[in-house]
Amino acid sequence: MLKYVARRLVQLVPVLLGVSILVFFGMHLIPGDVAELLLGDKGTAADLARLRHQLGLDQPVYVQYLRFLAGALRGDFGVSLRTRQPAIWEIGQALPVTIQLSLAALVFAVLFGLAIGVFAARHPRSVLDTGAMVGVLIGVSMPVFWTGILLLLVFGGVLGWLPLGGMIDEGMRWRRVTGMPVVDGLLTGNWTVARSSLAHLVLPAVALGATSMATIARMSRSTMLEVLNLDYVRTARAKGVGERLVVSHHALRNALLPVVTLIGLQLGLLLSGAVLTETIFAIPGLGRLAITSVLARDYPVVQGVVLIAAAIFVLANLLVDVLYAYLDPRIRYT
Repeated sequence: MLKYVARRLVQLVPVLLGVSILVFFGMHLIPGDVAELLLGDKGTAADLARLRHQLGLDQPVYVQYLRFLAGALRGDFGVSLRTRQPAIWEIGQALPVTIQLSLAALVFAVLFGLAIGVFAARHPRSVLDTGAMVGVLIGVSMPVFWTGILLLLVFGGVLGWLPLGGMIDEGMRWRRVTGMPVVDGLLTGNWTVARSSLAHLVLPAVALGATSMATIARMSRSTMLEVLNLDYVRTARAKGVGERLVVSHHALRNALLPVVTLIGLQLGLLLSGAVLTETIFAIPGLGRLAITSVLARDYPVVQGVVLIAAAIFVLANLLVDVLYAYLDPRIRYT
């Protein structure tokens, strides 16, 4: 297992190298001049030339890429062209917020997706099964931005049950430990911050996780229906084992194998969906930072965000492979 994990980590290098090439040269293909954007209409030709030299934009593109790659290997993505802060610092401030949102959305998607899928599989071709699958179909069909707007309108605007956006109530402060307000509030004993952050987290987590929840529900229903008809499950029932025990101990573990793969893939969708979700709910996370940086043509921040998101996605897939071996002892990695 350790050799397999080490080999997968080594394979991460060419993947990130390819991603860095695509994002770097892709950003440079966007029309316009960063120096002109930063200086505005009042900049003279001399000011423009001076700024381009300071930013290294007067060098060949391949030289700029090699310089960026050398810095990225040290964890240095350069300085933000927009704020003049180190790009890694900007990313470090936003990444924990996105992790908190993505984990909350993933927990919501897995718990409700599995519950709906197993429930529907236990009552096949019934009214309950049909109703659950119709609801799942609606969840799959609705895009993140539309779900988020509806949730804001209904639960935030009309009913007023939950906050309309942000991470915590305005004017509230907390001691930063991990950068995730819910976790930091719990670690420091600041229950007011923890409660406020949880309230602000509900709507964006549901909006982000709704599509993944529906996809997981469909997959878990399909796999559970298949497993519940296998011989060993019928044998367990013939021995007098209770239905709840048959489902939880005999059927569910084998049915989880393809669902685990799906969950790993959903993490990548959650990271990409966080861009829209954080914009709609005014959450200062990695997705919102990426949008702001792309619009400002802030090369260092965009490149750092994409590389870190790619690394998280690959590592999540590695974790899924490791969980496979835990769920199915027949699987061995060499």
